Amino acid sequence: MKSMPRGPIRHELLSWSDVDKLVDVLVPQIRSAGHFDALLIITRGGIIPGGMISEALDISYTLIAAVHFPLDVEPSAQLAVLPTFLQFPDDELLLNRRVLIVDDVWGSGRTSTSIKNRCIAAGATPFSCVFHFNPYRSLFTRAEPDFYAAITDAHIIYPWEVDRGTKGVLAGTPEPDRN
Repeated sequence: MKSMPRGPIRHELLSWSDVDKLVDVLVPQIRSAGHFDALLIITRGGIIPGGMISEALDISYTLIAAVHFPLDVEPSAQLAVLPTFLQFPDDELLLNRRVLIVDDVWGSGRTSTSIKNRCIAAGATPFSCVFHFNPYRSLFTRAEPDFYAAITDAHIIYPWEVDRGTKGVLAGTPEPDRN
């Protein structure tokens, strides 16, 4: 398992213009990989990125997945804990399809990895896509997103999250960096 960065967590506050630039970085990468038959959006974080990517790539066959991991797990057991799929498409909707799985961030990697594995079990050929990849938090040494727009060590605050307040932002941490 990779070691966690030391010191306070840095925060980055993105604008809608920043998000548009992330999409502009991702679209050529995704197009170079060929045609995708379906887009699978991971809730909640992937809803807006998935919508933007689906529009940019003209993928109208769009599905939703939601997964939950127990929060009360020791760090040493995080890779062993089984997820609960709260929502997932029926296998026949994925069978023999090239599927682009979209989320906002790859942090620990558990969500994207579990959904990708479930797609494989359903007979799909899945590819993962995120706006931000945080290799410093990833629990996987041999897995990373197939497509990502940026590498970060920061907690990213997207423009659609700004009005949620400071829940989850530790007191005494630095103010968010504006990109």
